[in-house]
Amino acid sequence: MLSPAQPSRLLARFIAGTRPADLPDALLLKAKRHTLDTLACGVAGACSAEGAALLATLLASEPTGDQPVWGTARRLGARSAALVNGTACHAFELDDTGGCDHSGAVVLPAAVAALGLADRPVSGLEFLTAVVLGYDVARRVLEACGAYRPHNEAGWHSTATCGVFGAAAAAARILGLSEDAIIHALGHAASFSGGLWAFIHDGSQTKRIHTGRAAEGGLLAALAARGGLSGPSRVFEDVWGGFLRSFAPQSAVPDALTVGLGEGWGEGWRLERVAIKPHASCRGTHSAIDALGALIHAHGLEAGDVERIRVRAPAFLVGMCGGRDASGLAAAQMSLPYALALRLRLGAVGLDGFRAEIRRDPAVLAMMERVTLDSDPALGGSEEPFVTVETTDGRSLSHRVTDPLGSPTNPLPAADHALKVRRLAAMTLDAAAVEGLVAAIDGLDDEADVRGLGERLRAAAPPRPFR
Repeated sequence: MLSPAQPSRLLARFIAGTRPADLPDALLLKAKRHTLDTLACGVAGACSAEGAALLATLLASEPTGDQPVWGTARRLGARSAALVNGTACHAFELDDTGGCDHSGAVVLPAAVAALGLADRPVSGLEFLTAVVLGYDVARRVLEACGAYRPHNEAGWHSTATCGVFGAAAAAARILGLSEDAIIHALGHAASFSGGLWAFIHDGSQTKRIHTGRAAEGGLLAALAARGGLSGPSRVFEDVWGGFLRSFAPQSAVPDALTVGLGEGWGEGWRLERVAIKPHASCRGTHSAIDALGALIHAHGLEAGDVERIRVRAPAFLVGMCGGRDASGLAAAQMSLPYALALRLRLGAVGLDGFRAEIRRDPAVLAMMERVTLDSDPALGGSEEPFVTVETTDGRSLSHRVTDPLGSPTNPLPAADHALKVRRLAAMTLDAAAVEGLVAAIDGLDDEADVRGLGERLRAAAPPRPFR
């Protein structure tokens, strides 16, 4: 058996050696669900300002290629397509969460781009296996960094810093790399890692690009390894310049990277813990949204009944989602006060609630000012908040949701997820293309060669900007 001092080798063996037959049926079904969810987010994201600007920038600076830019009729080279498509997947804050944070928006664009570069047929089951492995590796790296809170509190955006390894793993598997080559790919990925939380201070759009850069970096890492370029083999060991010593010097838990590997795969697949988002806002806002929704339904509340909404939350959540700037889309989607104002005024926190006209609505902004956030030092960084509604007739109503809608313990109902997917995909695809995409993902397990999957994500007409 390999010693824990060889984590890159053990991870590479896991990536190269896991068979589709090793994956439980329920896990394959969940992989298809997250694949469809992410692809729908990606084609919708072509309507985003970030997706459009990045595409225009690349078209002006490099030749076109043969890889589809999702939700458009355009094409770019594989790396640039992964960059734009990854950015688009995260552009509306509806992509899945709970992996490396936003795993799907990193893993799927790299995996689909790798399909277009594969020199042999890739079955649907093989593709799904690669996706599962990408989610697994990305989350394992985050766990080795000490998990979400300490890594992100240090200023790193784990979607980008850890996601690049998941993208490299998925791409390497699809490209059929050997165990040794995968070690090189993981080594390259470590040097392509990066992404800071600095965007939180002014609502800048860089956050959206993090997913694209991680997808592009992971794909490049796998391609460089396929091309014979060597990468460092000890990036996960306690050495100068190693990933964990550099990115998580105070919080690293190195054994988390390979726990459960080596004696049979699949002990606690990391995809099982990933959530699908029903609300178009930061996942940190979802428990409070659901708690407010429960109070509204239980007590028949309307906006005029509410004097104040008080949220008691961990300091980490208050710092991350306590902003009140709704002038820009990115900032509004990180704002818990804005999300609660939407839930009370509009009845939902859907994408339409983040259009500019709603973000400027005096009634919504006034309601946002009635939301108070209080840091509670007794609450750990990952604990969910308490929501209290103070009514105009003097009542004080409190509720807490520990398993928000969309989480593995409270999954989004199939009908609701189908509605989400179709609404997003229809932002750029015609009705026939939407149904074709849904059917294609549903039938992935039966397909002998899915290298043309990206073609299903092309749109006939230019995307209409989301404003």
